[in-house]
Amino acid sequence: MFTLRQTRTVLRQVSISVQRVRKPPTVSAIRISCLARHLTSSTANMSYTATERGAPNSLEYCMYIKGPNGYVSPFHDIPLYANAEKTILNMVVEVPRWTNAKMEIDTKGKLNPIKQDIKKEKLRYVKNCFPHHGYIWNYGAFPQTWEDPGHVDEHTSCKGDNDPLDVCEIGQRVACRGDVLQVKILGTMALIDEGETDWKMLAIDVNDPLASELNDVEDIKRVMPGFLEATHEWFKIYKIPDGKPENQFAFNGEAKNKAFAVDVVNQTHDQWKKLVAKQTDCGKLCCENVSVAGSPFMMSQDDAAAVVEQSPAPKPAEAISSEVDKWHYVK
Repeated sequence: MFTLRQTRTVLRQVSISVQRVRKPPTVSAIRISCLARHLTSSTANMSYTATERGAPNSLEYCMYIKGPNGYVSPFHDIPLYANAEKTILNMVVEVPRWTNAKMEIDTKGKLNPIKQDIKKEKLRYVKNCFPHHGYIWNYGAFPQTWEDPGHVDEHTSCKGDNDPLDVCEIGQRVACRGDVLQVKILGTMALIDEGETDWKMLAIDVNDPLASELNDVEDIKRVMPGFLEATHEWFKIYKIPDGKPENQFAFNGEAKNKAFAVDVVNQTHDQWKKLVAKQTDCGKLCCENVSVAGSPFMMSQDDAAAVVEQSPAPKPAEAISSEVDKWHYVK
């Protein structure tokens, strides 16, 4: 096994070699590619499209998701499972690989659009902790899951973080914000974020060239050597440039296997069911939806359309500071 220092040294060498051949695409290039995809077809499963409102890279920007029958909540309306056997799951992409904007499903806003996180009236971007450029996977969430802040996890002894389950999709394609991908679960890591349980699910797009070879955590170690170590390091150090300490993990940072991860998904899906049925305190969360049978929070498609119509009109993207591209060297 490599030590953390050895792993980081190898990653730096690989990163330098890769950059000599190919630089990560710019935010503008990724945005143009994604706009083309959204204009020519639906997202990955041909059922959902993304609608941008406001000016990208601004405080007002948000992205709504539209299904076959109208606008939907990516938190509540997109089904967790994509097949009857419950072996393939839907994942909502919030942050495409290699980008820095900290985008997330707005759990407190009507229809739960994807928005950029804001702190002290400023947009949040993750720092580039050398050799990692932005997020190193397509990052997003499993719909219809919820980490209950009133539930103490038996494995971590910490309460949930009040969000849907986070997902790292580790395939080769750079996805687009708002894509709904069909993925299979491979495992999970348990990040302890400021005293809260924050599961990081590991998954791969079922259409990825490596999907047939990857079915569990051990397969990641075999087929993608160094990837789990890089993922662990990314989560451990990404807040350090902001003056915060290293993040901590349960299980000494070990990635748990698929069976364990599936249990976590099932548990958080059950917690979501209670949330949307108003069987538990929802606090400030917005649970309005257009499709969950029996939910007291159901709204009509007309009301959903009105939410989008009343949001800021689409505008050209604002400029991003070059500071976002800065390397940060973490000792």
